[in-house]
Amino acid sequence: MILSKRTKRILLGGGLITMMLLLAACGTSTVTQSSTNWWDRYVIYNAALFILWLAKLFGGNPGVGIIVFTLLIRVVIFPLSYMQIKSMGKQQELAPQLKELQKQYSSKDTETQRKLQEATQKLYADNGINPLMGCLPLLVQMPFLFALYQAIARTDALKQGTFLWMNLAKPDPLFILPILAAIFTALTTLTSTLAQPQRTATSWIMVAVSPIMILAIAFTMPSAISIYWVVTNAFSLAQTFLIQNPFKLKRERDAKAAAEKARQKALRKAYKRALKK
Repeated sequence: MILSKRTKRILLGGGLITMMLLLAACGTSTVTQSSTNWWDRYVIYNAALFILWLAKLFGGNPGVGIIVFTLLIRVVIFPLSYMQIKSMGKQQELAPQLKELQKQYSSKDTETQRKLQEATQKLYADNGINPLMGCLPLLVQMPFLFALYQAIARTDALKQGTFLWMNLAKPDPLFILPILAAIFTALTTLTSTLAQPQRTATSWIMVAVSPIMILAIAFTMPSAISIYWVVTNAFSLAQTFLIQNPFKLKRERDAKAAAEKARQKALRKAYKRALKK
């Protein structure tokens, strides 16, 4: 069975969240310069030092350090995100051709499904599309998120840190950050969906489900993680509008459809004139 790209992304996201929770549970001891585990000593400890260095650079508050840390990650992976959004846009434009291939190879036997997969891969290759680009930015971000989570939970300097009304190691008591994270997630997903040439029921389900998942998880996560999600999702929203503005794309598609309609009308008139002669 060939899973849809959206289904694969949902499964991947769920798997990564599960992995994050498992990794968070694997270590509970305080991380110091003397830690012997390579992940603790070289990843978590250095991540904490880097966040604290950023905090010192921008006024001394560790919450500000986390914000700057998050923005740096997003800037570093921006080229990947750009390629991801462009690749997904091309895939969406190919949706009618993919649907035709699925009709052509509609049988569920193994041989037909193999041919469908080969035809789909050829269609992607001919149009310069790499389906893996849809998941790559998420995969790149996850080690940073793991390191941030455990740096907050397992290093004394960050464990005791505060930002505004929050203790960074504990959930936001006012639930403001989880709600903001959910809102930015909803707006980003909605913007991406509106940019699609064809929208399905699954697309609208993702618009509704994604923010609910983030909201539910953020309620129990340290405020530091919620800060990360708010900043990264706000960045994603701005990035999506910059690269894939749905209103601009709609105008371009409408103009293209109008031009094609005018061309077909001119062809029909030319054909009728030719018949009269």
